[in-house]
Amino acid sequence: MSQHAFKQEPIFNLENINATPILKWAGGKTQLLPTLDQHFPEVLKKSEIETYIEPFVGGGAVFFNISNRYRINQAYLFDINPELIILYNSLKQDVDRVISELAIYEEKYLSADTEERKEFFYHTRNIYNEEVAIVHKAMHHTPFNAKRSAATIFLNRTCFNGLFRVNSKGGFNVPHGRYKNPTIVFEEKLRAAAAALQKATIKLADFQECLMYADRKTFIYYDPPYRPVNNTSNFTSYAKEKFGDEEQCRLAETIRTLDKRNVFQLMSNSDPTNYKEDPFFDELYKDFKIFRIKAKRMINSNASKRGKLREILVRNY
Repeated sequence: MSQHAFKQEPIFNLENINATPILKWAGGKTQLLPTLDQHFPEVLKKSEIETYIEPFVGGGAVFFNISNRYRINQAYLFDINPELIILYNSLKQDVDRVISELAIYEEKYLSADTEERKEFFYHTRNIYNEEVAIVHKAMHHTPFNAKRSAATIFLNRTCFNGLFRVNSKGGFNVPHGRYKNPTIVFEEKLRAAAAALQKATIKLADFQECLMYADRKTFIYYDPPYRPVNNTSNFTSYAKEKFGDEEQCRLAETIRTLDKRNVFQLMSNSDPTNYKEDPFFDELYKDFKIFRIKAKRMINSNASKRGKLREILVRNY
């Protein structure tokens, strides 16, 4: 199905929310939504799914798309990146405050000249990183923080290539970008996301948290950090924790456990056979249906190297 043939028109969404991702997110699934939609279970399309779970929510493209198009009663969104959880909970709890805080950043940034913008960006980033430990500790009591969320959005919209990347200490380490007129406050988009998030429980949690909530009327979409397809493709630093082959195997075991409960599950990942004979996922998911699809990689700093590679989809239905 072509990109133009896939219309983002709500099917069962009576509120007509039409939510889309707030953050620019390396590995985000916006480009793959037409293909993923073809692989969603028919029970979702027939409004027979009650609970949607996304254990690696990331930029949230799939959750927002499902919220727009299909009727679900509740959603559970998990991630191990604290900044995402703070952001989504803040939008859910007080989107007006997030917008107000973001407007302050916009006024200061857009009224500055080129050198002042750069200085303001790094000043904001330094404060953001200095507060990491305090903010992350506080979120266990109050999982939302409008001021922090506005800073996250600001840095994401003004950093180089729109990346979100952290170092081993959890500090945001993407350099300043050089956008002439970046969109920093996008009120309609923020409010749409906030409306979609009202049905969601948003938690800082490992993917195994889904074991607590899934039953036969649940659909789970997994989008884990991708397994590198070659020696130079190793961008997995969305959070300070690494996600290697041991974690991939632990995820597969979780999927097998939930398969026994008749939970509908779909997982996407890189295809290691792009460059060499590597049957890692073919063996790991040999008991499930495996599909190979074409997807455009967008995270290479060299635009000429952002080409189409095969990815895999794994289904248990």
